[in-house]
Amino acid sequence: MSILAIEAAGPGVTLQDGGRRGYLRYGITAAGPMDPLMFATANRALGNPLDATAIEISTGGLSVSAPDGPLGLALVSGGFRAALDGEALPPCCAFTLEPGRTLTVRASSAGSWGYLAVAGRLDVAPVLGSTATHTRSALGGLDGRGLRAGDRIPVVDARQGEGAPQRLLAPWLDRDPSRIRVVLGPQDNYFTKDQIAAFLAGPWTVSPRGDRMACFLDGTPLKHAKGHDIVSDGVAMGAIQVPGNGLPIILMADRQSTGGYPKMATVIGPDLGRLAQAQGGTRIAFQGVSIAEAVAARRAEADALRGDVPREPVLRTDFPAEFLLGLNLVGGVTDGWDAPHRHGERSEALQGAATV
Repeated sequence: MSILAIEAAGPGVTLQDGGRRGYLRYGITAAGPMDPLMFATANRALGNPLDATAIEISTGGLSVSAPDGPLGLALVSGGFRAALDGEALPPCCAFTLEPGRTLTVRASSAGSWGYLAVAGRLDVAPVLGSTATHTRSALGGLDGRGLRAGDRIPVVDARQGEGAPQRLLAPWLDRDPSRIRVVLGPQDNYFTKDQIAAFLAGPWTVSPRGDRMACFLDGTPLKHAKGHDIVSDGVAMGAIQVPGNGLPIILMADRQSTGGYPKMATVIGPDLGRLAQAQGGTRIAFQGVSIAEAVAARRAEADALRGDVPREPVLRTDFPAEFLLGLNLVGGVTDGWDAPHRHGERSEALQGAATV
């Protein structure tokens, strides 16, 4: 058995799996990843089940090591800055973390969540059939809390990766957060047609006070046609409530199980991640789609995850002078006749050395 050691973890860094299902009627919501597609991509890159336990990284950042033996890792993030002992890595990559080395992930100007998957199984006891962490109710994960420095997570059936870092090529993660697709209802009849049109047109601005429970929007308040209270009913991830102040609230992974504000619309599943990745200050608008269109988008997302995640070597561009001199790029005086041949040799040498 190997160990993944947490060297540092900011607020909001938790263990998540695909979510805790089947307990909504008891007031227990699913939790799970804020960006389900990015989470599943990290697991797919390592050949894990798509809903396997992984680390969700918030803008608070994370540092990990593998003290007991090499571990294969996949990092899939929304533009975070990653480094292996100070050497920059792509925000989406797979590699082997060797003992004595440290992976550090920090927030940047793009994205709000990232995922670190491990080649093997993070050995955490499930609660109600799931390891997903819901911190408000202290369920799942490690004692129902976020990760912190000093935590040591056992890894069962640990596997090494392919050694040198490789960039993960996942074009399905290139998502525009400015346009979010929704299905109207179930209480869109609490609003007039002009208010529905105003809701769809926006623009709305994502508030920085959002968290795993909800995304808050700022903009021109909407007006209710039939009041802002309903008999409380169940809510899904992506449900868009409109409370008395007229500013929409989009319920996310750690949402409550029921709500008493009318829900004008629901964000479709494939767009939950792109919304979750929108940082505070991002301007968004909504696009109404049919249920058939939402289902088609879900099928396209599933198809993208059926095969392996393509990879390419990470090429270095920060060669130290000592390294370049060691290649003996200048071989002395030449009359120029064999310059093209020599240039080809040097190019091949550089290309080979650039792969890390």
